[in-house]
Amino acid sequence: MTTSAAKTPTARLFLMMFLQIFIWGAWLPLIFGYLPTLGFTPFEQSWILNAFPVAAIVGLFLGNQFADRNFAAEKFLSFSHVVGGVTMIGMTMTAEFWPFLILMWVHCLFYVPTISITNSIAFANMNDPTSEFGPIRMGGTIGWIAAAWPFAFILVDWTAVQAAEPEGIVELIGTALGSGLTGDELRAATPWTFRVAGIASFLLAAYALTLPHTPARKAEGEDMDKLAWLEAAKLLKHPFILVLWVVTLADSFVHNLFFNWAAVFFGSEQVGIPGNWIMPVMSIGQVAEILTMLILGTVLKKLGWRTTMMVGILAYVVRFGVYAWFPESTWLVVAINFVHGVCYAFFFASVYIFVDACFPEDARSSAQGLFNVMILGVGALIANSVGPWLMQTVFTENGIT
Repeated sequence: MTTSAAKTPTARLFLMMFLQIFIWGAWLPLIFGYLPTLGFTPFEQSWILNAFPVAAIVGLFLGNQFADRNFAAEKFLSFSHVVGGVTMIGMTMTAEFWPFLILMWVHCLFYVPTISITNSIAFANMNDPTSEFGPIRMGGTIGWIAAAWPFAFILVDWTAVQAAEPEGIVELIGTALGSGLTGDELRAATPWTFRVAGIASFLLAAYALTLPHTPARKAEGEDMDKLAWLEAAKLLKHPFILVLWVVTLADSFVHNLFFNWAAVFFGSEQVGIPGNWIMPVMSIGQVAEILTMLILGTVLKKLGWRTTMMVGILAYVVRFGVYAWFPESTWLVVAINFVHGVCYAFFFASVYIFVDACFPEDARSSAQGLFNVMILGVGALIANSVGPWLMQTVFTENGIT
């Protein structure tokens, strides 16, 4: 992408990132518990859930380059989110496997490339990417958090609220927040997550057309790009890089299993978190992520790469240890989600920084893609293939999760 003459105000790029990740954050957290209620088998659930990681792998190798070199970024972004909005709304209208599967795959194949397209638009319209990109990209994290909180009011048992006859707005809000849906009522209301994501997609589609023109990138460096991928792959011959690549796969697998299981676990009888609070509780991790990212640079300087990454991995052990041994301590299960910031920033963010600092300059972009294949693609693919089967076949009692 080429740089546009007039720079876009940071607030406008922040809003673009906010809407981009808001869409993803609206539908992802509850889908893992929603699909079993539609009667889909674990195998069928895996096919639906794996739309995103497969799209990530395809996008990293093919889709992003195709979009970058053939379409103006803002127009591709707009068109993709029109398709994304239609497919999201479509998923609220069916409980049949094949229509749901096709709609999810179409959505992901168009949505995933827009993650890098929004980055391209941002970089092409910033004065100082080094200092500006972090705050702009934080808009995406805040978007994920913001997507969760409306559901504290959407997924409410309003019949119970009316029966309680609250007096005054304060008591009404308190009663509503404490009257989350459960069981069949929660299943029936969960399609609202797709509706909200669809509405946000249409908003971003319209907003994208107001962004400055960011033309298609010329393909003159195509051969160089291919060689960069090859050079990045050759670096795996170094044992420490190969080990990090494999560990990244393992950590991504664990990271994505959390999303597979968390909503069902939080809503179980043992934990007892009301349905309207599941998404806000999961968003605690993103709040912590913002705070942890602010101290990551200092931690890396004091502890170094290896120790920082080990702390990030061990944070998963602490979190899942609390889930396993103290599931009836609801306050502890909720509070331990703060370590998500350590899990993500101390490992995954450290990996990205490590690659940028230690890989040859001409191979850094491709090396980032090499690790992204593990983080967004293969790790999630394995987790989404194994997670539903484990949840519904192994971790059950009398056939009930």
